[in-house]
Amino acid sequence: MSRHHQQETTQKVRHAWEIHAKAPANALLLIPRFGKNYVVPVIEGVDPDDLAAGVGHFPGTAGPGEVGNFALAGHRVTHGEPFRDMPSLRKGDKVIVETRHTTYTYRLDTGGADLTVPFTSIWVIAPIPLNPDPNGVGPAIDKSHRLLTLTTCSELFHTDNRLIAFGHLVGKTPTGQ
Repeated sequence: MSRHHQQETTQKVRHAWEIHAKAPANALLLIPRFGKNYVVPVIEGVDPDDLAAGVGHFPGTAGPGEVGNFALAGHRVTHGEPFRDMPSLRKGDKVIVETRHTTYTYRLDTGGADLTVPFTSIWVIAPIPLNPDPNGVGPAIDKSHRLLTLTTCSELFHTDNRLIAFGHLVGKTPTGQ
């Protein structure tokens, strides 16, 4: 049901953008590694209802393409399972964020299973997420500081730890081109 609802929301978002109306989400997330038809709405917030409707954008983190850390969370099991295949992500994979006017392309600096942290590790959604472990993985920090963080449960049916994937912005184009 959630996956069907997310597909309907995606269609509503694209239609609203075409007719210049208010959309039920500000962005769409596309991850080519998850399949050519993979697209999920990005919902503002990470409360249970938000995550049931799509991938959640952590409040207070950067928006798509902005300086800082555009941090997203999604379920691996239930609610459409938008990040079920997160462990299959590889360093160098593209993550695309489509908004009404601009399409942002991020490149992953880490794979989807390269970093597991306790759910209490909030450093991963900081504006510049610096791993407190000096030998630990983290994003490629460059002068632009336009970062992406994907978070999900590390185990399918257990929620104490999170898988984290980091990326950075590598391009932007007008949406529809």
